[in-house]
Amino acid sequence: MTGNIFKALSSKTRMGMLKLLMQREYHVSGLAKALDISVPVAAKHVRLLEAAELVERKEFGKTHVLMVKREKLYEAMETFSEEYEIEVEEGATILDALKGVAGIGIKRVGDKEFIASIDDEEGFYVYEVNGKSPNMPINEYKMEKGGEIKIKRLVPVLKKKVRVELK
Repeated sequence: MTGNIFKALSSKTRMGMLKLLMQREYHVSGLAKALDISVPVAAKHVRLLEAAELVERKEFGKTHVLMVKREKLYEAMETFSEEYEIEVEEGATILDALKGVAGIGIKRVGDKEFIASIDDEEGFYVYEVNGKSPNMPINEYKMEKGGEIKIKRLVPVLKKKVRVELK
């Protein structure tokens, strides 16, 4: 499955389509016009994106509207994530566990500690423990049993761009 995704991502045209679809839904002809290509060529590229499950089609009568499947893009990016196995004492905090992982930068705000960077890449990071997002800083969450910690960087996706001019 992942192979299909990377094949679909190997084209500048398909990448352009995905960028447009990340902003809003399009009809195939709208994508063709936006990318200055013919409708048959756009349709061919859309079929490849659909085969890779990166795009899905909604039907409204005879009108077909395309939208991006973000979760599939995120799933493809997981291919590049690093995995570690560490051992800590029962009752250790997430912070204690992460001290055994190279490249994680921690920031202290008052008495709370947060993940501030990974491999010197600053950003906003959240963590999950066994698929659930605890609502507490890493120095407060205590590990009562083994499991999996996932650290995710929140990637800003541009939703609106507003230019402001002063009179």
